[in-house]
Order: sequence, then structure tokens, then C-alpha cells
Amino acid sequence: MLNIYLGEMEKAIYHPPVFFDNQYEDEWLLDNLSREMIADVDKSEVVGPHLIESSVLGPISPTNLSGGVKTLILMRFDDSHIFNASACGDNCAKWILKIAEEKDLTINLLHLMDFGGETFEAKILNNGKLVHNMQDFVAEAVYYV
Repeated sequence: MLNIYLGEMEKAIYHPPVFFDNQYEDEWLLDNLSREMIADVDKSEVVGPHLIESSVLGPISPTNLSGGVKTLILMRFDDSHIFNASACGDNCAKWILKIAEEKDLTINLLHLMDFGGETFEAKILNNGKLVHNMQDFVAEAVYYV
């Protein structure tokens, strides 16, 4: 289940890419879902835990991944923190929904992320309401972001 807190959140990590650079573990990058997210969002292939082959930049280290991918990987593996998903572009929204299918995921958003035209389920923590599509989400989020 996806839980979304809209607006400023005291305990959220607001700079997930910096947090990732100092906290990630090698095995996170070798996970199949991480590989898929890296391929889709960054158009890059994980060669090993210390080498990513970027279609744009060539060989890079994991610390050179995009902020969006870093945030997604943190959401997948770090259950002790809440991350600011506004560090992600809308191209990460489908992956946030995918992670939330596998586990309860709480994120912080400071903008109206586009979760697409398909149905989804998310709980707005600010008011406890469930939303099932973008129309519902926008109707609730407009009060908080």
C-alpha cells in the first residue's frame, strides 16, 4: 500500500541522492527490480555493484546514477526512513507504485506527481482518504501542495 504525506514533513529525508551515496549497499544494485529501474529511468545497465554502463555517460559508479533512481532504490530497501519523492521525476511514478505493491511504502511529496492514467490505490496521510486514480489524487493533493 502506498501512503503519501503531502507538504513539509518533519522526519522526511529531503535529499535522498546524498543519503544514498553514503548509505547504499552493493547488493541493492544487484537486485532484479533495481536493475529494471536503472535500465528504465537512467537507460543504464548494472555490470556489477561498482560499475554501471550508462548509454549517455559511459561507465559510471553507482553514485553517478540519477537522483530519481537513487531515491527509488532507497524506497525499496530502507524501511527505516521516509524519502521525499519529489526528488524523482514523473518517470519514477510507476516504480513507486510497483514498490508499494510489494510492501507498505510511505513517501513524502511536495508536488503533484503524475501517477498516470491507470487505477492505483494510495492513502493520503494528511487526511486519511484513499485515492484510486489521478483525479482523486489531485482533488485531495491540491489542499496540501
